[in-house]
Amino acid sequence: MTIDVSAERVIPLPPEQVARYAMDWRHDAEWTQGIRTAELTREADEGGFGVGAEVTRTAHFLGRRIDYVLRVAAYEPPGLLDMISVAGPMPMHVTYTFEPDPSGTLARIRVRGGEGGFYRLAAPLLARQVRTSIGKDLRDLEHRLAMH
Repeated sequence: MTIDVSAERVIPLPPEQVARYAMDWRHDAEWTQGIRTAELTREADEGGFGVGAEVTRTAHFLGRRIDYVLRVAAYEPPGLLDMISVAGPMPMHVTYTFEPDPSGTLARIRVRGGEGGFYRLAAPLLARQVRTSIGKDLRDLEHRLAMH
């Protein structure tokens, strides 16, 4: 993968509370940079949200509208949500983890992706943009949770 970036932040709330909000696709547009809409377009085999479910997100990134579909590869609340793109402009793998920390929750987002063509050439810029974006995501997640 051309890009492999992560960001982390300690949020002064329990992992269950942080994960419950962050893992709920209905909140994606509230705290995730550039996401305008998110909708559950395929339920998990058992119904609802879980492994196999797909969320379609519409985002704006680097001045462009991007539509992409993320399929849930692993869902182990409150610790892990792992998603892989199955449709969109580039291959992407997004992992959210939430671990207990003496001050609350260590929240981490890791994004990998961007193989081939334009993305290989733009990797340094793209990696910097993604790192900044996911850092802001975690800041906004903390602010959103403080409001609830």
